[in-house]
Amino acid sequence: MTSLVRTDENYRGLSYPWGRKSAPEGGQPFEVADGVWWVRFPMPISLDHINIWLLEDDDGWTVVDTCLAMPDAKALWEDLMMGFMAKKPVKRVICTHMHPDHIGLAGWLCKRFDCELWMTREEYLMCQLMASYTGQEAPPEAIDFYRGAGYDEHQLQQYRQRFGGFGSMISPMPHRFRRIVDRETITIGGRYWQVIVGAGHSPEHACLYCPALRLLIGGDQVLPRITPNVSVFPTEPNGNPLAEWMDSNARLISILPNDLLVLPAHQSPFTGLHVRLNQIIDGHRRELQAVYEFLTEPKRVVDCFPALFVRDITNKLLGLATGETQANLNLLLHRGNITRERDADGVWWYLQNPDARYIDTDDHAPNAT
Repeated sequence: MTSLVRTDENYRGLSYPWGRKSAPEGGQPFEVADGVWWVRFPMPISLDHINIWLLEDDDGWTVVDTCLAMPDAKALWEDLMMGFMAKKPVKRVICTHMHPDHIGLAGWLCKRFDCELWMTREEYLMCQLMASYTGQEAPPEAIDFYRGAGYDEHQLQQYRQRFGGFGSMISPMPHRFRRIVDRETITIGGRYWQVIVGAGHSPEHACLYCPALRLLIGGDQVLPRITPNVSVFPTEPNGNPLAEWMDSNARLISILPNDLLVLPAHQSPFTGLHVRLNQIIDGHRRELQAVYEFLTEPKRVVDCFPALFVRDITNKLLGLATGETQANLNLLLHRGNITRERDADGVWWYLQNPDARYIDTDDHAPNAT
């Protein structure tokens, strides 16, 4: 176990009980509330860590999220299971959503302890779909999607080479799971936890709310200083995930108290839930208007990057930038703010709708309380 000094640091409307850059060191658990333990796992990517939450029960542990499937993460789990967690088994593994840093070692842990994987249905099925692409060639529909966004042949070839890499980041998934649903309650440690489902960043993201402890395990749904990627992908090219994302965040404001301790998957625990949710919603509103104002002349998806991103988009970031830009464009299309036309080469060109002025028609953000 490790200790952190309580500071109640304030920053941009949020309060960080242990500081906004705090973290348990060396994979050692830190108790943030009665029976709720925080462990930070390092990751060798730009987002260089994930927070894992261990929920203590009388006869075992509930694990929330798992880290990428990599030797260092397995070794860290082994240390926990031989030390801090040794007296009780893992009873269940709950994954907030299907991204590899969250579900990467879920199958390995479930097999190790012969326990169930708990997650929402859409997340489980989408994970299985993504894993099924391992070793396959990129389908023609995906190539058409990225060609339509404005990729050149070199960029399309790089996409072909990256395709199917999802499965390399996760351990084999269990062939069955225990479905969790919105507003369901789960008893852990003698207290009930309610499942709160959001969408947009992933299809059916699960948060866990414990009224007795006044806390929310937020996954990627509510992060204190960064905003999760919200993207359109080739599997659903006309999807509207940004609308789902903004609606989800507004819904959290309406159903959850503001004074909760939020336990995010990345960065540090904080309070000020409603403030942060409104910041996220307002930020997306500004970005939508910026994209709309950028479209005084026809532009492709890749031409719109400067309206959203202040840094140059390298090949490493190209996929994320494309998906997020497409999400903004799709929402503007759904609202009727812009139009699009496809040229003879299959490339889509976007333009302000000459018959409609820009109106933010969605009243997403209640005032913070």
